[in-house]
Amino acid sequence: METSSVFPEPGMQQLPGSRAGNAPEDDDGGDGKGSMDGNGVSENPYAGLVALLRAAWLSGKTRPLEYRVAQLEALGRFLEEKKQEILEAVALDVGKPPFEAELTEILLCKNELHEALNNLCQWMKDEPVERNMATRLDSAFIRKDPYGVVLIIGPWNCPVNLLLGPLVGAIAAGNCAVIKPSEMTKNTEKLMAEGLPSYLDRDCFAVVTAGVQETSRLLENKFDYIFFTGSPSMGRVVMAAAAQHLTPVTLELGGKNPCYVSDTCDVRSVARRVAWGRFFNAGQTCVAPDYVLCTLEMQEKLMPALREAITEFYGSNPRESPDFGRIMEQKEFQRIRALLCSGRVAIGGQTDEEDLYIAPTVLVDVQPSDPIMQEVILGPILPIVAVASVDEAIDFINNHERPLAVYVFSSDDKVVAQVLERTSSGGFCSNDTLMHTILTSLPFGGIGGSGLGKYHGKFTFDTFTHQRGCLHRNMGLEALNALRYPPYSKHRVGIVCAASRVKHKGSCTLL
Repeated sequence: METSSVFPEPGMQQLPGSRAGNAPEDDDGGDGKGSMDGNGVSENPYAGLVALLRAAWLSGKTRPLEYRVAQLEALGRFLEEKKQEILEAVALDVGKPPFEAELTEILLCKNELHEALNNLCQWMKDEPVERNMATRLDSAFIRKDPYGVVLIIGPWNCPVNLLLGPLVGAIAAGNCAVIKPSEMTKNTEKLMAEGLPSYLDRDCFAVVTAGVQETSRLLENKFDYIFFTGSPSMGRVVMAAAAQHLTPVTLELGGKNPCYVSDTCDVRSVARRVAWGRFFNAGQTCVAPDYVLCTLEMQEKLMPALREAITEFYGSNPRESPDFGRIMEQKEFQRIRALLCSGRVAIGGQTDEEDLYIAPTVLVDVQPSDPIMQEVILGPILPIVAVASVDEAIDFINNHERPLAVYVFSSDDKVVAQVLERTSSGGFCSNDTLMHTILTSLPFGGIGGSGLGKYHGKFTFDTFTHQRGCLHRNMGLEALNALRYPPYSKHRVGIVCAASRVKHKGSCTLL
Protein backbone atom coordinates (compact mmCIF):
# COMPACT_ATOMS: atom_id res chain seq x y z
CA MET A 1 0.00 0.00 0.00
CA GLU A 2 1.96 2.95 -1.24
CA THR A 3 1.64 6.08 0.89
CA SER A 4 3.60 9.29 0.90
CA SER A 5 4.10 9.21 4.65
CA VAL A 6 3.65 6.80 7.48
CA PHE A 7 4.97 8.42 10.60
CA PRO A 8 3.12 11.38 12.05
CA GLU A 9 3.83 14.71 13.56
CA PRO A 10 4.38 14.39 17.31
CA GLY A 11 1.20 12.97 18.80
CA MET A 12 -0.24 10.89 21.59
CA GLN A 13 -0.35 7.36 22.91
CA GLN A 14 -3.25 5.38 24.30
CA LEU A 15 -2.33 3.27 27.30
CA PRO A 16 -4.40 0.32 28.46
CA GLY A 17 -7.03 1.49 30.89
CA SER A 18 -6.76 5.18 29.98
CA ARG A 19 -8.10 7.65 27.47
CA ALA A 20 -5.91 9.09 24.74
CA GLY A 21 -3.56 11.70 26.12
CA ASN A 22 -0.27 13.37 25.48
CA ALA A 23 2.80 11.18 25.21
CA PRO A 24 5.11 11.31 28.23
CA GLU A 25 7.08 14.52 28.23
CA ASP A 26 10.84 14.30 27.89
CA ASP A 27 12.96 15.17 30.90
CA ASP A 28 15.81 16.30 28.69
CA GLY A 29 14.27 19.40 27.18
CA GLY A 30 11.83 17.77 24.75
CA ASP A 31 14.23 16.58 22.08
CA GLY A 32 12.19 13.40 21.61
CA LYS A 33 14.87 11.10 23.03
CA GLY A 34 13.11 10.36 26.30
CA SER A 35 14.44 10.64 29.84
CA MET A 36 17.80 9.33 30.92
CA ASP A 37 18.40 6.89 33.74
CA GLY A 38 21.33 6.96 36.10
CA ASN A 39 23.51 5.11 33.60
CA GLY A 40 22.81 7.62 30.82
CA VAL A 41 20.61 5.13 28.96
CA SER A 42 17.55 6.59 27.23
CA GLU A 43 14.32 5.23 28.73
CA ASN A 44 11.87 4.14 26.04
CA PRO A 45 8.48 5.87 26.57
CA TYR A 46 6.61 2.81 25.25
CA ALA A 47 8.45 0.15 27.22
CA GLY A 48 5.85 0.19 29.98
CA LEU A 49 2.97 -0.18 27.55
CA VAL A 50 4.59 -3.13 25.77
CA ALA A 51 5.46 -4.71 29.13
CA LEU A 52 1.85 -4.47 30.31
CA LEU A 53 0.59 -6.15 27.16
CA ARG A 54 3.28 -8.82 27.36
CA ALA A 55 2.31 -9.60 30.96
CA ALA A 56 -1.31 -9.98 29.88
CA TRP A 57 -0.31 -12.29 27.04
CA LEU A 58 1.94 -14.40 29.25
CA SER A 59 -0.97 -14.85 31.65
CA GLY A 60 -2.71 -16.86 28.94
CA LYS A 61 -5.71 -14.53 28.93
CA THR A 62 -5.95 -14.25 25.14
CA ARG A 63 -5.66 -17.97 24.37
CA PRO A 64 -9.15 -19.39 25.04
CA LEU A 65 -11.57 -19.56 22.13
CA GLU A 66 -14.26 -17.83 24.20
CA TYR A 67 -12.03 -14.81 24.84
CA ARG A 68 -11.09 -14.43 21.18
CA VAL A 69 -14.71 -14.65 20.09
CA ALA A 70 -15.76 -12.07 22.69
CA GLN A 71 -13.13 -9.60 21.49
CA LEU A 72 -14.03 -10.14 17.83
CA GLU A 73 -17.69 -9.60 18.61
CA ALA A 74 -16.76 -6.41 20.48
CA LEU A 75 -14.87 -5.21 17.42
CA GLY A 76 -17.98 -5.95 15.36
CA ARG A 77 -20.05 -3.79 17.71
CA PHE A 78 -17.54 -0.98 17.27
CA LEU A 79 -17.95 -1.15 13.49
CA GLU A 80 -21.73 -1.25 13.77
CA GLU A 81 -22.26 1.38 16.46
CA LYS A 82 -19.59 3.76 15.15
CA LYS A 83 -20.44 3.25 11.47
CA GLN A 84 -21.69 6.79 10.84
CA GLU A 85 -18.76 8.31 12.74
CA ILE A 86 -16.35 6.17 10.70
CA LEU A 87 -17.91 7.28 7.41
CA GLU A 88 -17.80 10.92 8.47
CA ALA A 89 -14.19 10.69 9.66
CA VAL A 90 -13.06 9.01 6.43
CA ALA A 91 -14.92 11.64 4.37
CA LEU A 92 -13.16 14.43 6.27
CA ASP A 93 -9.74 12.79 6.14
CA VAL A 94 -9.60 11.32 2.63
CA GLY A 95 -12.59 12.80 0.82
CA LYS A 96 -13.84 9.29 0.09
CA PRO A 97 -17.45 9.12 -1.21
CA PRO A 98 -19.92 7.37 1.15
CA PHE A 99 -20.48 4.39 -1.18
CA GLU A 100 -16.76 3.75 -1.52
CA ALA A 101 -16.18 4.29 2.20
CA GLU A 102 -18.90 1.84 3.21
CA LEU A 103 -17.59 -0.75 0.77
CA THR A 104 -13.89 -0.50 1.58
CA GLU A 105 -13.91 0.53 5.24
CA ILE A 106 -16.99 -1.17 6.67
CA LEU A 107 -18.09 -4.09 4.47
CA LEU A 108 -14.64 -5.55 3.77
CA CYS A 109 -13.70 -5.28 7.43
CA LYS A 110 -16.93 -6.98 8.50
CA ASN A 111 -16.30 -9.72 5.95
CA GLU A 112 -12.94 -10.43 7.59
CA LEU A 113 -14.59 -10.39 11.00
CA HIS A 114 -17.40 -12.76 10.04
CA GLU A 115 -15.01 -15.11 8.24
CA ALA A 116 -12.99 -15.38 11.45
CA LEU A 117 -16.02 -15.86 13.69
CA ASN A 118 -17.46 -18.49 11.35
CA ASN A 119 -14.27 -20.55 11.21
CA LEU A 120 -12.17 -19.78 14.26
CA CYS A 121 -13.02 -23.01 16.07
CA GLN A 122 -11.74 -25.01 13.11
CA TRP A 123 -8.69 -22.78 12.53
CA MET A 124 -7.52 -23.20 16.13
CA LYS A 125 -7.60 -26.99 16.13
CA ASP A 126 -4.38 -28.98 16.22
CA GLU A 127 -3.59 -30.22 12.72
CA PRO A 128 -2.54 -33.90 12.59
CA VAL A 129 0.31 -34.71 10.21
CA GLU A 130 1.61 -37.87 8.58
CA ARG A 131 3.97 -40.12 10.54
CA ASN A 132 6.65 -42.55 9.44
CA MET A 133 7.20 -46.06 10.75
CA ALA A 134 9.46 -44.82 13.56
CA THR A 135 6.67 -42.58 14.95
CA ARG A 136 3.66 -44.69 14.03
CA LEU A 137 2.61 -45.15 17.67
CA ASP A 138 3.03 -41.46 18.52
CA SER A 139 0.97 -38.30 18.05
CA ALA A 140 2.32 -35.71 15.60
CA PHE A 141 0.49 -32.42 15.02
CA ILE A 142 0.82 -28.70 14.35
CA ARG A 143 -0.25 -26.48 17.26
CA LYS A 144 -1.55 -23.01 16.27
CA ASP A 145 0.25 -20.78 18.77
CA PRO A 146 -0.12 -16.98 18.96
CA TYR A 147 3.07 -14.99 18.44
CA GLY A 148 2.58 -12.79 21.51
CA VAL A 149 2.55 -8.99 21.39
CA VAL A 150 2.19 -7.67 17.84
CA LEU A 151 2.37 -4.20 16.28
CA ILE A 152 0.05 -3.12 13.45
CA ILE A 153 0.79 0.10 11.56
CA GLY A 154 -1.95 1.33 9.20
CA PRO A 155 -1.95 3.62 6.13
CA TRP A 156 -3.98 6.72 5.28
CA ASN A 157 -5.76 5.71 2.08
CA CYS A 158 -7.92 3.01 3.68
CA PRO A 159 -7.46 4.01 7.30
CA VAL A 160 -10.04 1.76 8.95
CA ASN A 161 -10.06 -1.52 7.04
CA LEU A 162 -6.29 -1.74 6.55
CA LEU A 163 -5.82 -1.22 10.29
CA LEU A 164 -8.68 -3.30 11.70
CA GLY A 165 -8.51 -6.05 9.07
CA PRO A 166 -5.10 -7.21 10.31
CA LEU A 167 -6.31 -6.70 13.89
CA VAL A 168 -9.06 -9.27 13.27
CA GLY A 169 -6.41 -11.87 12.48
CA ALA A 170 -4.24 -10.84 15.42
CA ILE A 171 -7.16 -11.23 17.85
CA ALA A 172 -8.32 -14.48 16.25
CA ALA A 173 -4.83 -15.93 16.60
CA GLY A 174 -4.71 -15.10 20.33
CA ASN A 175 -2.28 -12.18 20.38
CA CYS A 176 -2.12 -8.92 22.26
CA ALA A 177 -1.76 -5.94 19.91
CA VAL A 178 -0.60 -2.36 19.65
CA ILE A 179 -2.23 -0.62 16.70
CA LYS A 180 -1.05 2.68 15.20
CA PRO A 181 -3.47 4.51 12.89
CA SER A 182 -2.10 6.80 10.22
CA GLU A 183 -1.22 10.28 11.46
CA MET A 184 -2.39 11.74 8.15
CA THR A 185 -6.02 10.86 8.88
CA LYS A 186 -6.50 12.88 12.04
CA ASN A 187 -10.24 12.33 12.44
CA THR A 188 -10.00 8.57 11.97
CA GLU A 189 -6.98 8.46 14.24
CA LYS A 190 -8.89 10.26 16.99
CA LEU A 191 -11.91 7.97 16.55
CA MET A 192 -9.72 4.90 16.91
CA ALA A 193 -7.83 6.24 19.93
CA GLU A 194 -10.94 7.37 21.79
CA GLY A 195 -13.42 4.74 20.64
CA LEU A 196 -11.71 1.36 20.41
CA PRO A 197 -10.58 1.15 24.07
CA SER A 198 -14.26 1.27 25.10
CA TYR A 199 -14.87 -1.97 23.19
CA LEU A 200 -11.69 -4.03 23.42
CA ASP A 201 -9.89 -5.35 26.50
CA ARG A 202 -7.51 -2.57 27.53
CA ASP A 203 -5.17 -5.03 29.20
CA CYS A 204 -4.47 -6.65 25.82
CA PHE A 205 -5.06 -4.04 23.11
CA ALA A 206 -3.80 -0.47 22.85
CA VAL A 207 -4.03 2.33 20.30
CA VAL A 208 -0.92 4.45 19.85
CA THR A 209 -0.94 7.80 18.06
CA ALA A 210 2.70 8.77 17.80
CA GLY A 211 4.92 11.32 16.10
CA VAL A 212 7.90 10.65 13.89
CA GLN A 213 10.33 10.44 16.77
CA GLU A 214 7.87 8.60 19.01
CA THR A 215 7.14 6.01 16.34
CA SER A 216 10.83 5.38 15.93
CA ARG A 217 11.01 4.86 19.69
CA LEU A 218 7.99 2.54 19.52
CA LEU A 219 9.81 0.41 16.94
CA GLU A 220 12.78 0.07 19.29
CA ASN A 221 10.69 -2.21 21.50
CA LYS A 222 10.67 -5.94 21.02
CA PHE A 223 7.47 -7.05 19.34
CA ASP A 224 6.78 -10.64 18.37
CA TYR A 225 5.35 -9.68 14.97
CA ILE A 226 5.01 -6.42 13.02
CA PHE A 227 2.38 -5.85 10.33
CA PHE A 228 3.02 -2.72 8.29
CA THR A 229 1.07 -1.12 5.45
CA GLY A 230 2.70 1.86 3.76
CA SER A 231 5.39 2.97 1.35
CA PRO A 232 8.45 0.91 0.37
CA SER A 233 10.79 3.53 1.89
CA MET A 234 9.10 3.30 5.29
CA GLY A 235 8.81 -0.46 4.90
CA ARG A 236 12.61 -0.60 4.86
CA VAL A 237 12.71 1.43 8.09
CA VAL A 238 10.25 -0.95 9.75
CA MET A 239 12.11 -4.02 8.52
CA ALA A 240 15.44 -2.65 9.77
CA ALA A 241 13.94 -1.98 13.20
CA ALA A 242 12.39 -5.46 13.29
CA ALA A 243 15.75 -7.00 12.38
CA GLN A 244 17.23 -5.70 15.64
CA HIS A 245 15.03 -8.19 17.50
CA LEU A 246 14.76 -10.77 14.69
CA THR A 247 11.05 -9.98 14.60
CA PRO A 248 9.08 -11.39 11.65
CA VAL A 249 7.18 -8.87 9.52
CA THR A 250 4.45 -8.53 6.94
CA LEU A 251 4.97 -5.56 4.62
CA GLU A 252 2.09 -4.41 2.41
CA LEU A 253 3.71 -1.86 0.11
CA GLY A 254 1.89 -1.60 -3.24
CA GLY A 255 3.45 -1.00 -6.63
CA LYS A 256 2.87 0.09 -10.23
CA ASN A 257 0.16 -2.34 -11.29
CA PRO A 258 0.13 -2.95 -15.07
CA CYS A 259 -3.07 -3.50 -17.04
CA TYR A 260 -2.67 -5.15 -20.43
CA VAL A 261 -5.59 -4.77 -22.85
CA SER A 262 -5.47 -7.13 -25.81
CA ASP A 263 -6.96 -6.42 -29.24
CA THR A 264 -9.66 -9.05 -28.63
CA CYS A 265 -12.02 -7.76 -25.98
CA ASP A 266 -15.26 -5.88 -25.35
CA VAL A 267 -13.93 -2.32 -25.41
CA ARG A 268 -16.88 -0.74 -23.59
CA SER A 269 -16.68 -3.24 -20.72
CA VAL A 270 -12.92 -2.79 -20.49
CA ALA A 271 -13.26 1.01 -20.32
CA ARG A 272 -15.87 0.87 -17.55
CA ARG A 273 -13.95 -1.63 -15.44
CA VAL A 274 -10.58 0.09 -15.88
CA ALA A 275 -12.05 3.55 -15.21
CA TRP A 276 -13.77 2.30 -12.06
CA GLY A 277 -10.59 0.68 -10.76
CA ARG A 278 -8.37 3.64 -11.61
CA PHE A 279 -10.62 6.44 -10.32
CA PHE A 280 -12.05 4.65 -7.27
CA ASN A 281 -11.14 6.82 -4.23
CA ALA A 282 -9.65 9.31 -6.72
CA GLY A 283 -7.05 6.71 -7.65
CA GLN A 284 -5.71 6.44 -4.10
CA THR A 285 -5.70 2.65 -3.78
CA CYS A 286 -2.68 0.40 -3.78
CA VAL A 287 -4.30 -2.09 -6.17
CA ALA A 288 -5.52 0.41 -8.78
CA PRO A 289 -4.38 -0.24 -12.37
CA ASP A 290 -1.43 2.14 -12.55
CA TYR A 291 -1.02 2.17 -16.32
CA VAL A 292 -2.45 0.53 -19.43
CA LEU A 293 -0.42 -1.39 -22.00
CA CYS A 294 -2.08 -1.84 -25.39
CA THR A 295 -1.52 -1.46 -29.12
CA LEU A 296 -2.10 1.88 -30.83
CA GLU A 297 -5.11 0.36 -32.56
CA MET A 298 -6.68 -0.58 -29.22
CA GLN A 299 -5.80 2.84 -27.80
CA GLU A 300 -7.83 4.49 -30.57
CA LYS A 301 -10.84 2.35 -29.64
CA LEU A 302 -10.31 2.73 -25.91
CA MET A 303 -10.15 6.53 -25.76
CA PRO A 304 -13.78 7.30 -26.68
CA ALA A 305 -14.94 4.40 -24.50
CA LEU A 306 -12.99 5.77 -21.51
CA ARG A 307 -14.37 9.25 -22.11
CA GLU A 308 -17.88 7.82 -22.21
CA ALA A 309 -17.32 5.78 -19.04
CA ILE A 310 -15.97 8.76 -17.10
CA THR A 311 -18.96 10.87 -18.14
CA GLU A 312 -21.35 8.07 -17.25
CA PHE A 313 -19.78 7.67 -13.80
CA TYR A 314 -19.14 11.28 -12.82
CA GLY A 315 -21.09 13.49 -15.23
CA SER A 316 -19.78 16.15 -17.60
CA ASN A 317 -18.07 17.91 -14.68
CA PRO A 318 -16.61 15.31 -12.26
CA ARG A 319 -15.77 18.06 -9.80
CA GLU A 320 -19.48 18.38 -9.02
CA SER A 321 -20.03 14.63 -8.65
CA PRO A 322 -20.64 13.35 -5.12
CA ASP A 323 -19.10 10.06 -6.25
CA PHE A 324 -15.65 11.37 -7.12
CA GLY A 325 -13.14 11.80 -4.31
CA ARG A 326 -10.43 14.32 -3.54
CA ILE A 327 -6.68 14.10 -2.98
CA MET A 328 -6.12 13.69 0.73
CA GLU A 329 -3.71 16.59 1.34
CA GLN A 330 -1.81 19.39 -0.37
CA LYS A 331 1.59 17.74 -0.56
CA GLU A 332 0.08 14.73 -2.31
CA PHE A 333 -1.88 17.01 -4.62
CA GLN A 334 1.28 18.83 -5.71
CA ARG A 335 3.14 15.58 -6.28
CA ILE A 336 0.36 14.12 -8.43
CA ARG A 337 -0.24 17.33 -10.38
CA ALA A 338 3.44 17.42 -11.33
CA LEU A 339 2.99 14.06 -13.06
CA LEU A 340 0.62 15.63 -15.61
CA CYS A 341 3.66 16.84 -17.55
CA SER A 342 4.17 13.28 -18.78
CA GLY A 343 2.90 12.43 -22.26
CA ARG A 344 -0.18 14.29 -23.51
CA VAL A 345 -3.47 14.87 -21.73
CA ALA A 346 -6.21 13.22 -23.80
CA ILE A 347 -9.00 13.27 -21.20
CA GLY A 348 -9.39 15.50 -18.14
CA GLY A 349 -6.33 17.24 -16.73
CA GLN A 350 -8.18 19.96 -14.80
CA THR A 351 -6.94 20.72 -11.28
CA ASP A 352 -7.92 22.94 -8.34
CA GLU A 353 -5.44 23.04 -5.47
CA GLU A 354 -7.82 24.77 -3.07
CA ASP A 355 -10.34 21.95 -3.53
CA LEU A 356 -7.60 19.28 -3.79
CA TYR A 357 -9.31 18.26 -7.02
CA ILE A 358 -7.65 16.52 -9.94
CA ALA A 359 -10.04 15.46 -12.68
CA PRO A 360 -10.15 11.87 -13.94
CA THR A 361 -7.33 12.04 -16.45
CA VAL A 362 -6.02 9.84 -19.24
CA LEU A 363 -2.56 10.43 -20.71
CA VAL A 364 -1.35 9.17 -24.10
CA ASP A 365 2.02 9.29 -25.87
CA VAL A 366 3.58 8.28 -22.56
CA GLN A 367 7.18 7.08 -22.69
CA PRO A 368 8.72 4.61 -20.22
CA SER A 369 11.17 7.32 -19.19
CA ASP A 370 8.45 9.85 -18.29
CA PRO A 371 8.13 10.90 -14.61
CA ILE A 372 4.73 9.25 -14.24
CA MET A 373 6.29 5.87 -15.02
CA GLN A 374 8.95 6.25 -12.32
CA GLU A 375 6.69 6.14 -9.26
CA VAL A 376 3.36 4.81 -8.06
CA ILE A 377 0.73 7.39 -9.04
CA LEU A 378 -1.83 7.04 -6.21
CA GLY A 379 -4.06 9.54 -7.97
CA PRO A 380 -6.72 9.85 -10.71
CA ILE A 381 -4.35 9.69 -13.68
CA LEU A 382 -4.23 6.79 -16.15
CA PRO A 383 -1.23 6.72 -18.52
CA ILE A 384 -1.41 4.56 -21.63
CA VAL A 385 1.83 3.07 -22.95
CA ALA A 386 1.76 1.67 -26.48
CA VAL A 387 3.14 -1.82 -27.13
CA ALA A 388 3.15 -3.88 -30.31
CA SER A 389 2.11 -7.24 -28.83
CA VAL A 390 1.40 -9.29 -25.75
CA ASP A 391 5.04 -10.42 -25.76
CA GLU A 392 6.23 -6.82 -25.62
CA ALA A 393 3.75 -6.10 -22.82
CA ILE A 394 5.03 -9.05 -20.81
CA ASP A 395 8.63 -7.96 -21.34
CA PHE A 396 7.71 -4.45 -20.18
CA ILE A 397 6.08 -5.80 -17.01
CA ASN A 398 9.00 -8.11 -16.26
CA ASN A 399 11.55 -5.31 -16.68
CA HIS A 400 10.07 -3.49 -13.68
CA GLU A 401 9.62 -4.26 -9.98
CA ARG A 402 7.08 -6.98 -9.35
CA PRO A 403 3.74 -5.25 -8.69
CA LEU A 404 0.99 -5.88 -6.18
CA ALA A 405 -1.38 -6.87 -9.01
CA VAL A 406 -1.32 -7.65 -12.72
CA TYR A 407 -4.46 -7.05 -14.77
CA VAL A 408 -5.21 -8.39 -18.22
CA PHE A 409 -8.26 -7.94 -20.44
CA SER A 410 -8.84 -10.35 -23.29
CA SER A 411 -11.55 -12.53 -24.79
CA ASP A 412 -8.81 -15.02 -25.65
CA ASP A 413 -8.13 -17.39 -22.75
CA LYS A 414 -4.72 -18.17 -24.22
CA VAL A 415 -3.66 -14.53 -23.88
CA VAL A 416 -4.86 -14.45 -20.27
CA ALA A 417 -2.99 -17.68 -19.51
CA GLN A 418 0.14 -16.34 -21.20
CA VAL A 419 0.22 -13.19 -19.05
CA LEU A 420 -0.48 -15.22 -15.90
CA GLU A 421 2.24 -17.78 -16.66
CA ARG A 422 4.97 -15.36 -17.72
CA THR A 423 4.63 -12.57 -15.13
CA SER A 424 5.05 -12.40 -11.36
CA SER A 425 2.98 -10.27 -8.99
CA GLY A 426 1.30 -10.29 -5.60
CA GLY A 427 -2.11 -10.98 -7.15
CA PHE A 428 -3.75 -11.38 -10.55
CA CYS A 429 -7.12 -10.51 -12.02
CA SER A 430 -8.34 -11.01 -15.57
CA ASN A 431 -11.11 -9.00 -17.24
CA ASP A 432 -11.69 -6.74 -14.22
CA THR A 433 -9.87 -4.62 -11.66
CA LEU A 434 -9.78 -4.62 -7.84
CA MET A 435 -12.33 -7.44 -7.52
CA HIS A 436 -9.84 -10.12 -6.47
CA THR A 437 -9.32 -8.18 -3.23
CA ILE A 438 -12.88 -8.71 -1.96
CA LEU A 439 -12.49 -12.49 -1.60
CA THR A 440 -11.49 -13.60 1.88
CA SER A 441 -10.61 -16.96 0.31
CA LEU A 442 -7.73 -15.48 -1.70
CA PRO A 443 -4.42 -14.40 -0.15
CA PHE A 444 -3.63 -10.70 -0.56
CA GLY A 445 -0.06 -9.45 -0.46
CA GLY A 446 2.93 -8.37 -2.48
CA ILE A 447 6.13 -9.92 -3.71
CA GLY A 448 9.54 -8.31 -4.04
CA GLY A 449 9.19 -4.53 -4.06
CA SER A 450 5.43 -4.69 -3.56
CA GLY A 451 5.59 -6.41 -0.22
CA LEU A 452 6.27 -9.43 1.94
CA GLY A 453 3.67 -11.80 3.37
CA LYS A 454 -0.07 -12.17 2.84
CA TYR A 455 -3.38 -11.86 4.61
CA HIS A 456 -7.23 -11.87 4.25
CA GLY A 457 -9.45 -14.54 5.76
CA LYS A 458 -7.58 -17.52 7.16
CA PHE A 459 -4.35 -16.15 5.70
CA THR A 460 -4.53 -13.33 8.28
CA PHE A 461 -4.98 -15.86 11.08
CA ASP A 462 -2.01 -17.82 9.73
CA THR A 463 0.09 -14.65 9.50
CA PHE A 464 -0.31 -13.98 13.21
CA THR A 465 0.07 -17.66 14.15
CA HIS A 466 3.24 -19.60 14.88
CA GLN A 467 2.78 -23.11 13.52
CA ARG A 468 4.42 -25.16 16.24
CA GLY A 469 5.51 -28.65 15.26
CA CYS A 470 4.70 -31.09 18.07
CA LEU A 471 5.42 -34.78 18.66
CA HIS A 472 4.02 -36.67 21.68
CA ARG A 473 5.96 -39.91 22.13
CA ASN A 474 5.05 -43.01 24.08
CA MET A 475 7.12 -43.52 27.25
CA GLY A 476 7.01 -47.29 26.83
CA LEU A 477 8.51 -49.58 24.18
CA GLU A 478 12.04 -48.46 24.99
CA ALA A 479 13.44 -51.55 23.32
CA LEU A 480 12.46 -50.08 19.93
CA ASN A 481 14.53 -46.97 20.67
CA ALA A 482 17.65 -48.99 21.42
CA LEU A 483 18.32 -49.28 17.69
CA ARG A 484 19.26 -45.56 17.49
CA TYR A 485 21.47 -45.45 20.58
CA PRO A 486 25.29 -45.95 20.56
CA PRO A 487 27.25 -48.07 20.03
CA TYR A 488 26.21 -47.81 16.35
CA SER A 489 26.45 -50.55 13.73
CA LYS A 490 25.77 -50.89 10.00
CA HIS A 491 22.96 -53.28 10.78
CA ARG A 492 21.27 -50.75 13.04
CA VAL A 493 21.61 -47.82 10.63
CA GLY A 494 19.84 -49.80 7.94
CA ILE A 495 16.88 -50.52 10.20
CA VAL A 496 16.64 -46.92 11.50
CA CYS A 497 16.82 -45.48 7.97
CA ALA A 498 14.12 -47.85 6.75
CA ALA A 499 11.85 -46.85 9.63
CA SER A 500 12.43 -43.11 9.08
CA ARG A 501 12.49 -42.97 5.28
CA VAL A 502 10.15 -40.89 3.08
CA LYS A 503 9.63 -42.87 -0.10
CA HIS A 504 9.39 -41.34 -3.56
CA LYS A 505 5.97 -42.33 -4.89
CA GLY A 506 6.47 -41.42 -8.55
CA SER A 507 5.79 -38.45 -10.81
CA CYS A 508 3.15 -35.80 -10.23
CA THR A 509 0.77 -34.70 -12.97
CA LEU A 510 -0.85 -31.25 -13.06
CA LEU A 511 -4.40 -31.38 -14.39
